[in-house]
Formats: sequence, C-alpha cells, structure tokens
Amino acid sequence: MASAPIIPASPALARVARGDLCAGCGACAALAPGRIAMETVAPGYLRPRQLAPLDAGQDATIAAVCPGLGQDVQAAGRPDPVLWGPYTDVMTGWARDPQVRFAGSSGGALSAILMHLIASGVVDAVVQTGAAPDLAIGNATTVTASDTAIIAAAGSRYAPSAPLADLAAQVASGKRFAFVGKPCDVAALRAMMARDPAIAAAFPVVLSFFCAGVPSHAGGRAVLAALGTDLDQTAHFRFRGNGWPGQATATDHAGETRTMSYHDSWGKILSKHVQHRCKICADGTGTAADIVCADAWESDASGYPVFAEADGISLIVARTALGAELIAAAKQAGRIETQAFDISALAAIQPGQRERRRALLARLTALRLLGRPVPRYTGLQILAAAQQNPLRRNIKNFLGTLRRALRPRA
Repeated sequence: MASAPIIPASPALARVARGDLCAGCGACAALAPGRIAMETVAPGYLRPRQLAPLDAGQDATIAAVCPGLGQDVQAAGRPDPVLWGPYTDVMTGWARDPQVRFAGSSGGALSAILMHLIASGVVDAVVQTGAAPDLAIGNATTVTASDTAIIAAAGSRYAPSAPLADLAAQVASGKRFAFVGKPCDVAALRAMMARDPAIAAAFPVVLSFFCAGVPSHAGGRAVLAALGTDLDQTAHFRFRGNGWPGQATATDHAGETRTMSYHDSWGKILSKHVQHRCKICADGTGTAADIVCADAWESDASGYPVFAEADGISLIVARTALGAELIAAAKQAGRIETQAFDISALAAIQPGQRERRRALLARLTALRLLGRPVPRYTGLQILAAAQQNPLRRNIKNFLGTLRRALRPRA
C-alpha cells in the first residue's frame, strides 16, 4: 500500500506550533481554505491542521496576520494609556431593555449595540460566538440577525472558538456584518482587512471585549465535575450571564439545574486551564476593535472587584471615531444608557488585565532566554507596563515562566 504523501509544513504554522503560540482564531484556515482546517486537540483547544501544501503567498499572509506571531498597534493621535491601549472615549453603561441587561454577562451593552446596528441598517447581520449545538461546554460561530438570536448568544463563553474560520463564506455572501470576537480574533481580522478590501467591506464594524484567556474543554469538564455532573448528563451549560456576574449553570436533560458562582467557576477552575498563548498576551482589551465592552466591577475597600450579584454594568470603550459615533447613536435610539467613567480607575477594577500586562516583559524574556518563539509586539508599551511592577514581582514572573516552560508537556 502506498504511503500518504508528505505535506511540506508551513513555516508560519511550524513557528506557531514550536512556541505553542496558537490562539485558535481560525485566521489561517480562512486564508487557506481546503488546505488548513481547525480541529480540537487535547486537552480541548482549537488548532490548525495542514491538509495540503501552501503556496508562498498564503504562508506569508498567514505569518503577517497571525495574532500568535505578533501584533502592531498605532495610537494615531488617540490617548494611549500604558495598560489599556488607544481609545477615543470611555464610559460605563447598560442595556435599557431589562431582558437584554439580565442576559448579558455585564450589563448587556454589547448586545444592545448589536441590536441597534441591525435595526438601523448599519449591518445586515452579526458574526459572533454562541453555544455549540452538539457540545454543552463548547462554542460555535453563529450569524445572527434578530434581537432574539442576539439574546440567545449573549453571555461569556469560556471555551475555544474560531470565529474567523468561515470568513470566506461570509465575504462571498455580499452582506455587511458586525464582527464580535476575542481581542486576538479582532487583531487578525484587522490585519486581514488591511490586505483585502473585500474583507474590509464585509465587516464595517468590529467589536470585542476584555478577555482573560481561553480555557480548554477540560476546564469546562472540570466545572461540571465540581457541580457533581458530567457532559453526558448535561443538556445545556451557561458559563455566565442571566445576572451579573451570573452563575455557571448546568441544566440536565430533565431540566434540573446546578449552579456555581463566577468566583468559583472562573477564579478557581477555568482560569487554571487557560492556553499558553493567553498568558503572554499583550492585548486582552481589544485594541483593534471599534467598540469594546467589559465588566465595570464595583470595588471593595481594598480596591479588589466585588463579585456579588447585582444589576449589570458594562465598561464601554470607543477605540475609534466610528465606535464613538455608533455608541452615541445607540444611546440616542434608546438602546443603551451611559455614564461618564474615569479611565484612571480601570486598573483597580480589572486586576487580571493589569497584572498580566505588567508581567508580560518578564515572561517574554524568560521564553526568549530558552530560545522559544514569542510574538512580536509593536506599539503595546510592554516596557512601560513592566516598569509599573516592583522588581521582585518581575523576577517572580520571570522564574515562574522558566519553570513552566521547562516542565515536560503532558
């Protein structure tokens, strides 16, 4: 029997694999349809599999847009705080529709803005991530065009997603889309838009959210186990939402539910399963988007976020002039309510983002010392962020990264 032909490995994908740099966004699959496919690999991350040789142009484009290999951010005259990136305006807010506010993870502002974009004719539909129909803890890319469908997709999904993988079909449809994705997804999409006018025309509005990292499916299974159940018994699973911050909720086939607090599900379980690329991410705050939403947590006396259930409040960041215009229009249309917010208070209510940005230079330095590939970051003020850290904390992050990198892979 003849052996299968050997497929020459893509240099770009090989570098990503060697450094464990894949974010799982699906951009490479979109750029080389039929030659690269996204598949789930242990312990439950999405990774590209090369099915056929790539031509030099495809490989070069993948290398240029892959968020695992790097990111370039330009302030272009906008305010550019070290930890948070360029913006034009920042505020807090919430959806004025109580149902939308309740369904969203943090005030429903993102969902309400999406509804406005469709109702006003700015876009025809929304590309976003929702629950997978065949895996309760999994994700699937959805194309939504109604308030009902947007509400159904609301709420954070702490699991792998590759929303760029089907980009070619969306571009070919001739429709205009709002794209909602993780900061890495958005960075890759912007880079693709800069190279292809058809992609830019298909996605006139790009939205994102603050991201603390992508856990594997093993993390979702661990939450179910802690709830005393498993995938076979689970008909539906919700990571967050239906309140703020909302409970992790597993619903069995008989309709019975088991719940766990956000503090326990994310803080004690899911955050321990985040992929390597996310731990060396310079942009968890969506710098490439037009609009970004996040949790505007209340803080306790020590400045740490309070996770008690309350009416949701979103942090809303306009990164571009278009974003600011669309936020104002959504407010004028009665979709959202907004209030002024001082961005200097953000470090206190987003400690995870703050600490990861400050630790990044130490982590990258440790990996470089070992000869490991790392992303190339431009304009993300990595040195300035590290200078906000005490030397002792930078050393701790450096040594911790060395130790993890030298540990044999499972």
